[in-house]
Amino acid sequence: MPTRARLDEFIAAVVSGDHAGAIERFYTEDASMQENAAPPRVGRDVLVAHERAVLERVKSVTSTCVASVVEGDRVAINWVFEFVYHSGKTGRFDEVALQEWRGDRVFRERFFYDPSKP
Repeated sequence: MPTRARLDEFIAAVVSGDHAGAIERFYTEDASMQENAAPPRVGRDVLVAHERAVLERVKSVTSTCVASVVEGDRVAINWVFEFVYHSGKTGRFDEVALQEWRGDRVFRERFFYDPSKP
């Protein structure tokens, strides 16, 4: 079960822009991530590679934690991600991440957001 301090460390890593590093440091080796109803991606190495690929497609991303809740092994985080693409186009995702932690690491995560809002 994560402590509030551990969750705050995770959030700080993401807000600092170290998205792939946060996955490397805060996820279990067999962790999974799922976007809405899509099939989950499984394995920390797969998750890190996917995150790096996403980041290569954008010029910058600003990550803001709107709210977070720890309830035992379960965590909910409301994120807002603002992207600037290489083309200059911008996009904003308002997302809720539901996480299941195993000890002090994320084991399972599912994201909920409106995919029509780039």
